[in-house]
Amino acid sequence: MSTSKNDSFQSRATIQVGDRQVALYRLDALTKAGVGDVATLPYSLRILLENLLRHEDGNTVTKADIEALASWDPSATPSEEVAYRPARVLLQDFTGVPAVVDLAAMREAFVEMGGDAADINPLRRSDLVIDHSVQVDTYGTAGAFRKNVEIEYQRNRERYLFLRWGQQAFENLSVVPPGTGIVHQVNLEYLAPVVFSSDEGGVTVAYPDTLVGTDSHTTMINGIGVMGWGVGGIEAEAAQLGQPIPLLIPQVVGFKLTGRLPEGATATDLVLTVVEMLRRKGVVGKFVEFYGDGLDHLSLPDRATIANMAPEYGATMGFFPVDDETLAYLRFSGRAPEQVELVERYCKEQGLFRTADAPEPRFTDTLALDLATVVPSIAGPKRPQDRIALSQSKPAWHKTLGALSGKGAPADEALRSAGAEVTTDKGSFKLANGHVVIAAITSCTNTSNPSVMLAAGLLARKARAKGLNTKPWVKTSLAPGSQVVTEYYKEVDLLADLEALGFHLVGYGCTTCIGNSGPVHEAIAKAVKDNDMVVTSVLSGNRNFEGRISPVVRANYLASPPLVVAYALAGTLDIDFESQPLGQDGDGKDVFLRDIWPSPQEVTECLRQAIKSEMYTERYGQVFDGDDDWRALAVPAGDIYAWDDSSTYIRKPSFFDDIKPEVDPLTDIKGARVMAMLGDSVTTDHISPAGSIAVDSPAGKYLVSKGVEPKDFNSYGSRRGNHEVMMRGTFANIRLRNLLAPGTEGGITRHLPDGAQMTIYDAAMKYAADKVPLVVLAGTEYGTGSSRDWAAKGTYLLGVKAVIAGSFERIHRSNLIGMGVLPLEFAGGQTRESLGLTGEEVYDIEGIAGGLSPRQSLTVRAGDKTFQVTCRLDTPQEVEYYVHGGILRYVLRTKAQAKKAG
Repeated sequence: MSTSKNDSFQSRATIQVGDRQVALYRLDALTKAGVGDVATLPYSLRILLENLLRHEDGNTVTKADIEALASWDPSATPSEEVAYRPARVLLQDFTGVPAVVDLAAMREAFVEMGGDAADINPLRRSDLVIDHSVQVDTYGTAGAFRKNVEIEYQRNRERYLFLRWGQQAFENLSVVPPGTGIVHQVNLEYLAPVVFSSDEGGVTVAYPDTLVGTDSHTTMINGIGVMGWGVGGIEAEAAQLGQPIPLLIPQVVGFKLTGRLPEGATATDLVLTVVEMLRRKGVVGKFVEFYGDGLDHLSLPDRATIANMAPEYGATMGFFPVDDETLAYLRFSGRAPEQVELVERYCKEQGLFRTADAPEPRFTDTLALDLATVVPSIAGPKRPQDRIALSQSKPAWHKTLGALSGKGAPADEALRSAGAEVTTDKGSFKLANGHVVIAAITSCTNTSNPSVMLAAGLLARKARAKGLNTKPWVKTSLAPGSQVVTEYYKEVDLLADLEALGFHLVGYGCTTCIGNSGPVHEAIAKAVKDNDMVVTSVLSGNRNFEGRISPVVRANYLASPPLVVAYALAGTLDIDFESQPLGQDGDGKDVFLRDIWPSPQEVTECLRQAIKSEMYTERYGQVFDGDDDWRALAVPAGDIYAWDDSSTYIRKPSFFDDIKPEVDPLTDIKGARVMAMLGDSVTTDHISPAGSIAVDSPAGKYLVSKGVEPKDFNSYGSRRGNHEVMMRGTFANIRLRNLLAPGTEGGITRHLPDGAQMTIYDAAMKYAADKVPLVVLAGTEYGTGSSRDWAAKGTYLLGVKAVIAGSFERIHRSNLIGMGVLPLEFAGGQTRESLGLTGEEVYDIEGIAGGLSPRQSLTVRAGDKTFQVTCRLDTPQEVEYYVHGGILRYVLRTKAQAKKAG
């Protein structure tokens, strides 16, 4: 889709693609005009440049914007803002439900402002994949998948009915039903065209596939040459409604890959190494683009694995340009021949196709990795960037256990072996510190990669042949990101081998990686709690933040799928795989990991036998139809949603209740109190409601008051369409440490000035009743992690007017602005500690009332202390959003004004 009214560089042209005439906006028109050196721009910036050419309108995109990007200076500090318009928006159901709820509420508000309900529609293609709701309630049996699906529908019926309504009520919104796969894997294998084409006035216009997604791992699609990244749900909704996304022209870091992976190393080991290197480098807010001859030895799924974890290494994108491997993947995954032809012809015509003899792009900075140096690795216990070479995993565990147990040194033998006797349906055994109680093959990061998935199956086959078994305390699960995975497992009979070790199919969805690991056995959970044990999980995921995987588990480790199986066999982190056996075979002979690890040749041969192109076309042939349960749902009718006041899943949000046609003037923040005082690296998992809902929590008490039994609480994620639940769960993570209430964990604070200790929600309501505004104090990297819009929405609903932090992660900062919460950074190297702030002060934030400009300096008065902060409204558009009280209010007012004027 193009909105170009101007074409200052006469870039529009026509090319022949097969038997079609296709229009495009030529990048080399800039070269001919003597503007910049487009041929040596990073490929990712070339795609962004085409986006500007196609949307030049003299207002949101000007000739000067195009010239600024075409003349990109790699060393320049980002200061030039451009308007990026993605071709489509990708949503998953946890973030997608509140997006559709907001759209439904916007329709009502728009009608009240004199507009038509039907005018509120996604203007960009929007695909919502239901993948975040399935939980591992049942496992280790042949019927686990069916039982988990039944429970999923029971828990989420209201949400699914609402999404069925949204699909028929809104134009340009498609819904991929539950049980199909993980959003990013479905995007990679099916949804992404790589090159779009649209009919505009009878002319076919081709342009690069670009998107934003409401999940931070949207970057997985960078592996196929598509520009895209995760944004907050609020920002995505604005994109759906046709608003451009303001973007500072970024710096681009080049990551040179050479050589090839050695025997024993997997794509998972590679990505954990990349995460570690880039986190050390510091690439937050930057594009990362991969280049070098090492790309010739990486399959497209390997590239997608690396691109997937861009949020973990902090980059906006981890981009791989289109090349011959891309085309081969498109063909094999069942894309139409004419579509693959268009991708090849368009990308080559536009200089977007990587070849060995192409000029090396210019980068802001570079780093390099010889793939031959990658070693088997895991990462943990609570951050993806904390890579541990597998050979050092045992001593690393001893240090971790010592630290988690409050010791100043590595754990001794007595602590390592401390535990309790436990009896379950699998027998009696001693559960000890370090034991692996969850082993999950999960997450789009790895289940999209056939090489590591088949390696897991081959390792299971060899272990089975040796007579090895999973330890009885391990909860095992297999949750692929696509139905194609089980098809190729069945093709070579590896599913039976995995099932023999307890890795039965539990669902097609994110499961353990997002905290939907389900309960561990009651006896195990009780033993852990009663004996203050430190047990572990191992998962093939991308996130292992504290408190995320399971409330029972304090140390979580990321690993490749075959290593997940290996740890299930070992049953503990306290093992040196090189010197200690996994068990004994039928003859009593020790079996080591090296004895059952599949060779690259075995994996390659298995790949050749297992995967067929028709698996993709067959499995995605009726992707939007769903199963019998989905088709049986009665679809509500009407353009306006009929809210059910008794619903505890879907409620009309209060975001638009007091909206006026005109904005109120800005005012300084006066008399604010600190709601929470937090340390460094507080994640959106700490802030946003996620995981299970405790009975004695404010959200649990609310649900009980509405007649919901604890067994039917479901998760916070499933209730994101109910703001009453979500605001009560904001800042309620069990591992959150509020320094204003020392010695506590969870959503606890002190109400000031009386000092009474209570839940953050209860304190916020008391402050609201007294009309006291709130602030949050935080350290560096505030808001890292998933793009959880409720981390901002809940903050807003609790009455927080500003967050003062050492630094912000990109997506969460954007979300705060989108909800009208002011992000402020300590200036001049100051910190909460250096300023001596206690959190008990009364805060005034001055300089807002006079009008705001990007990155303006503001004055904060806290008791007897005065200091400066930088207002992290980085662009004029972000200032405009804040002035309107958030992005959605801005869109509504803009549409209402246009309707009135038109």
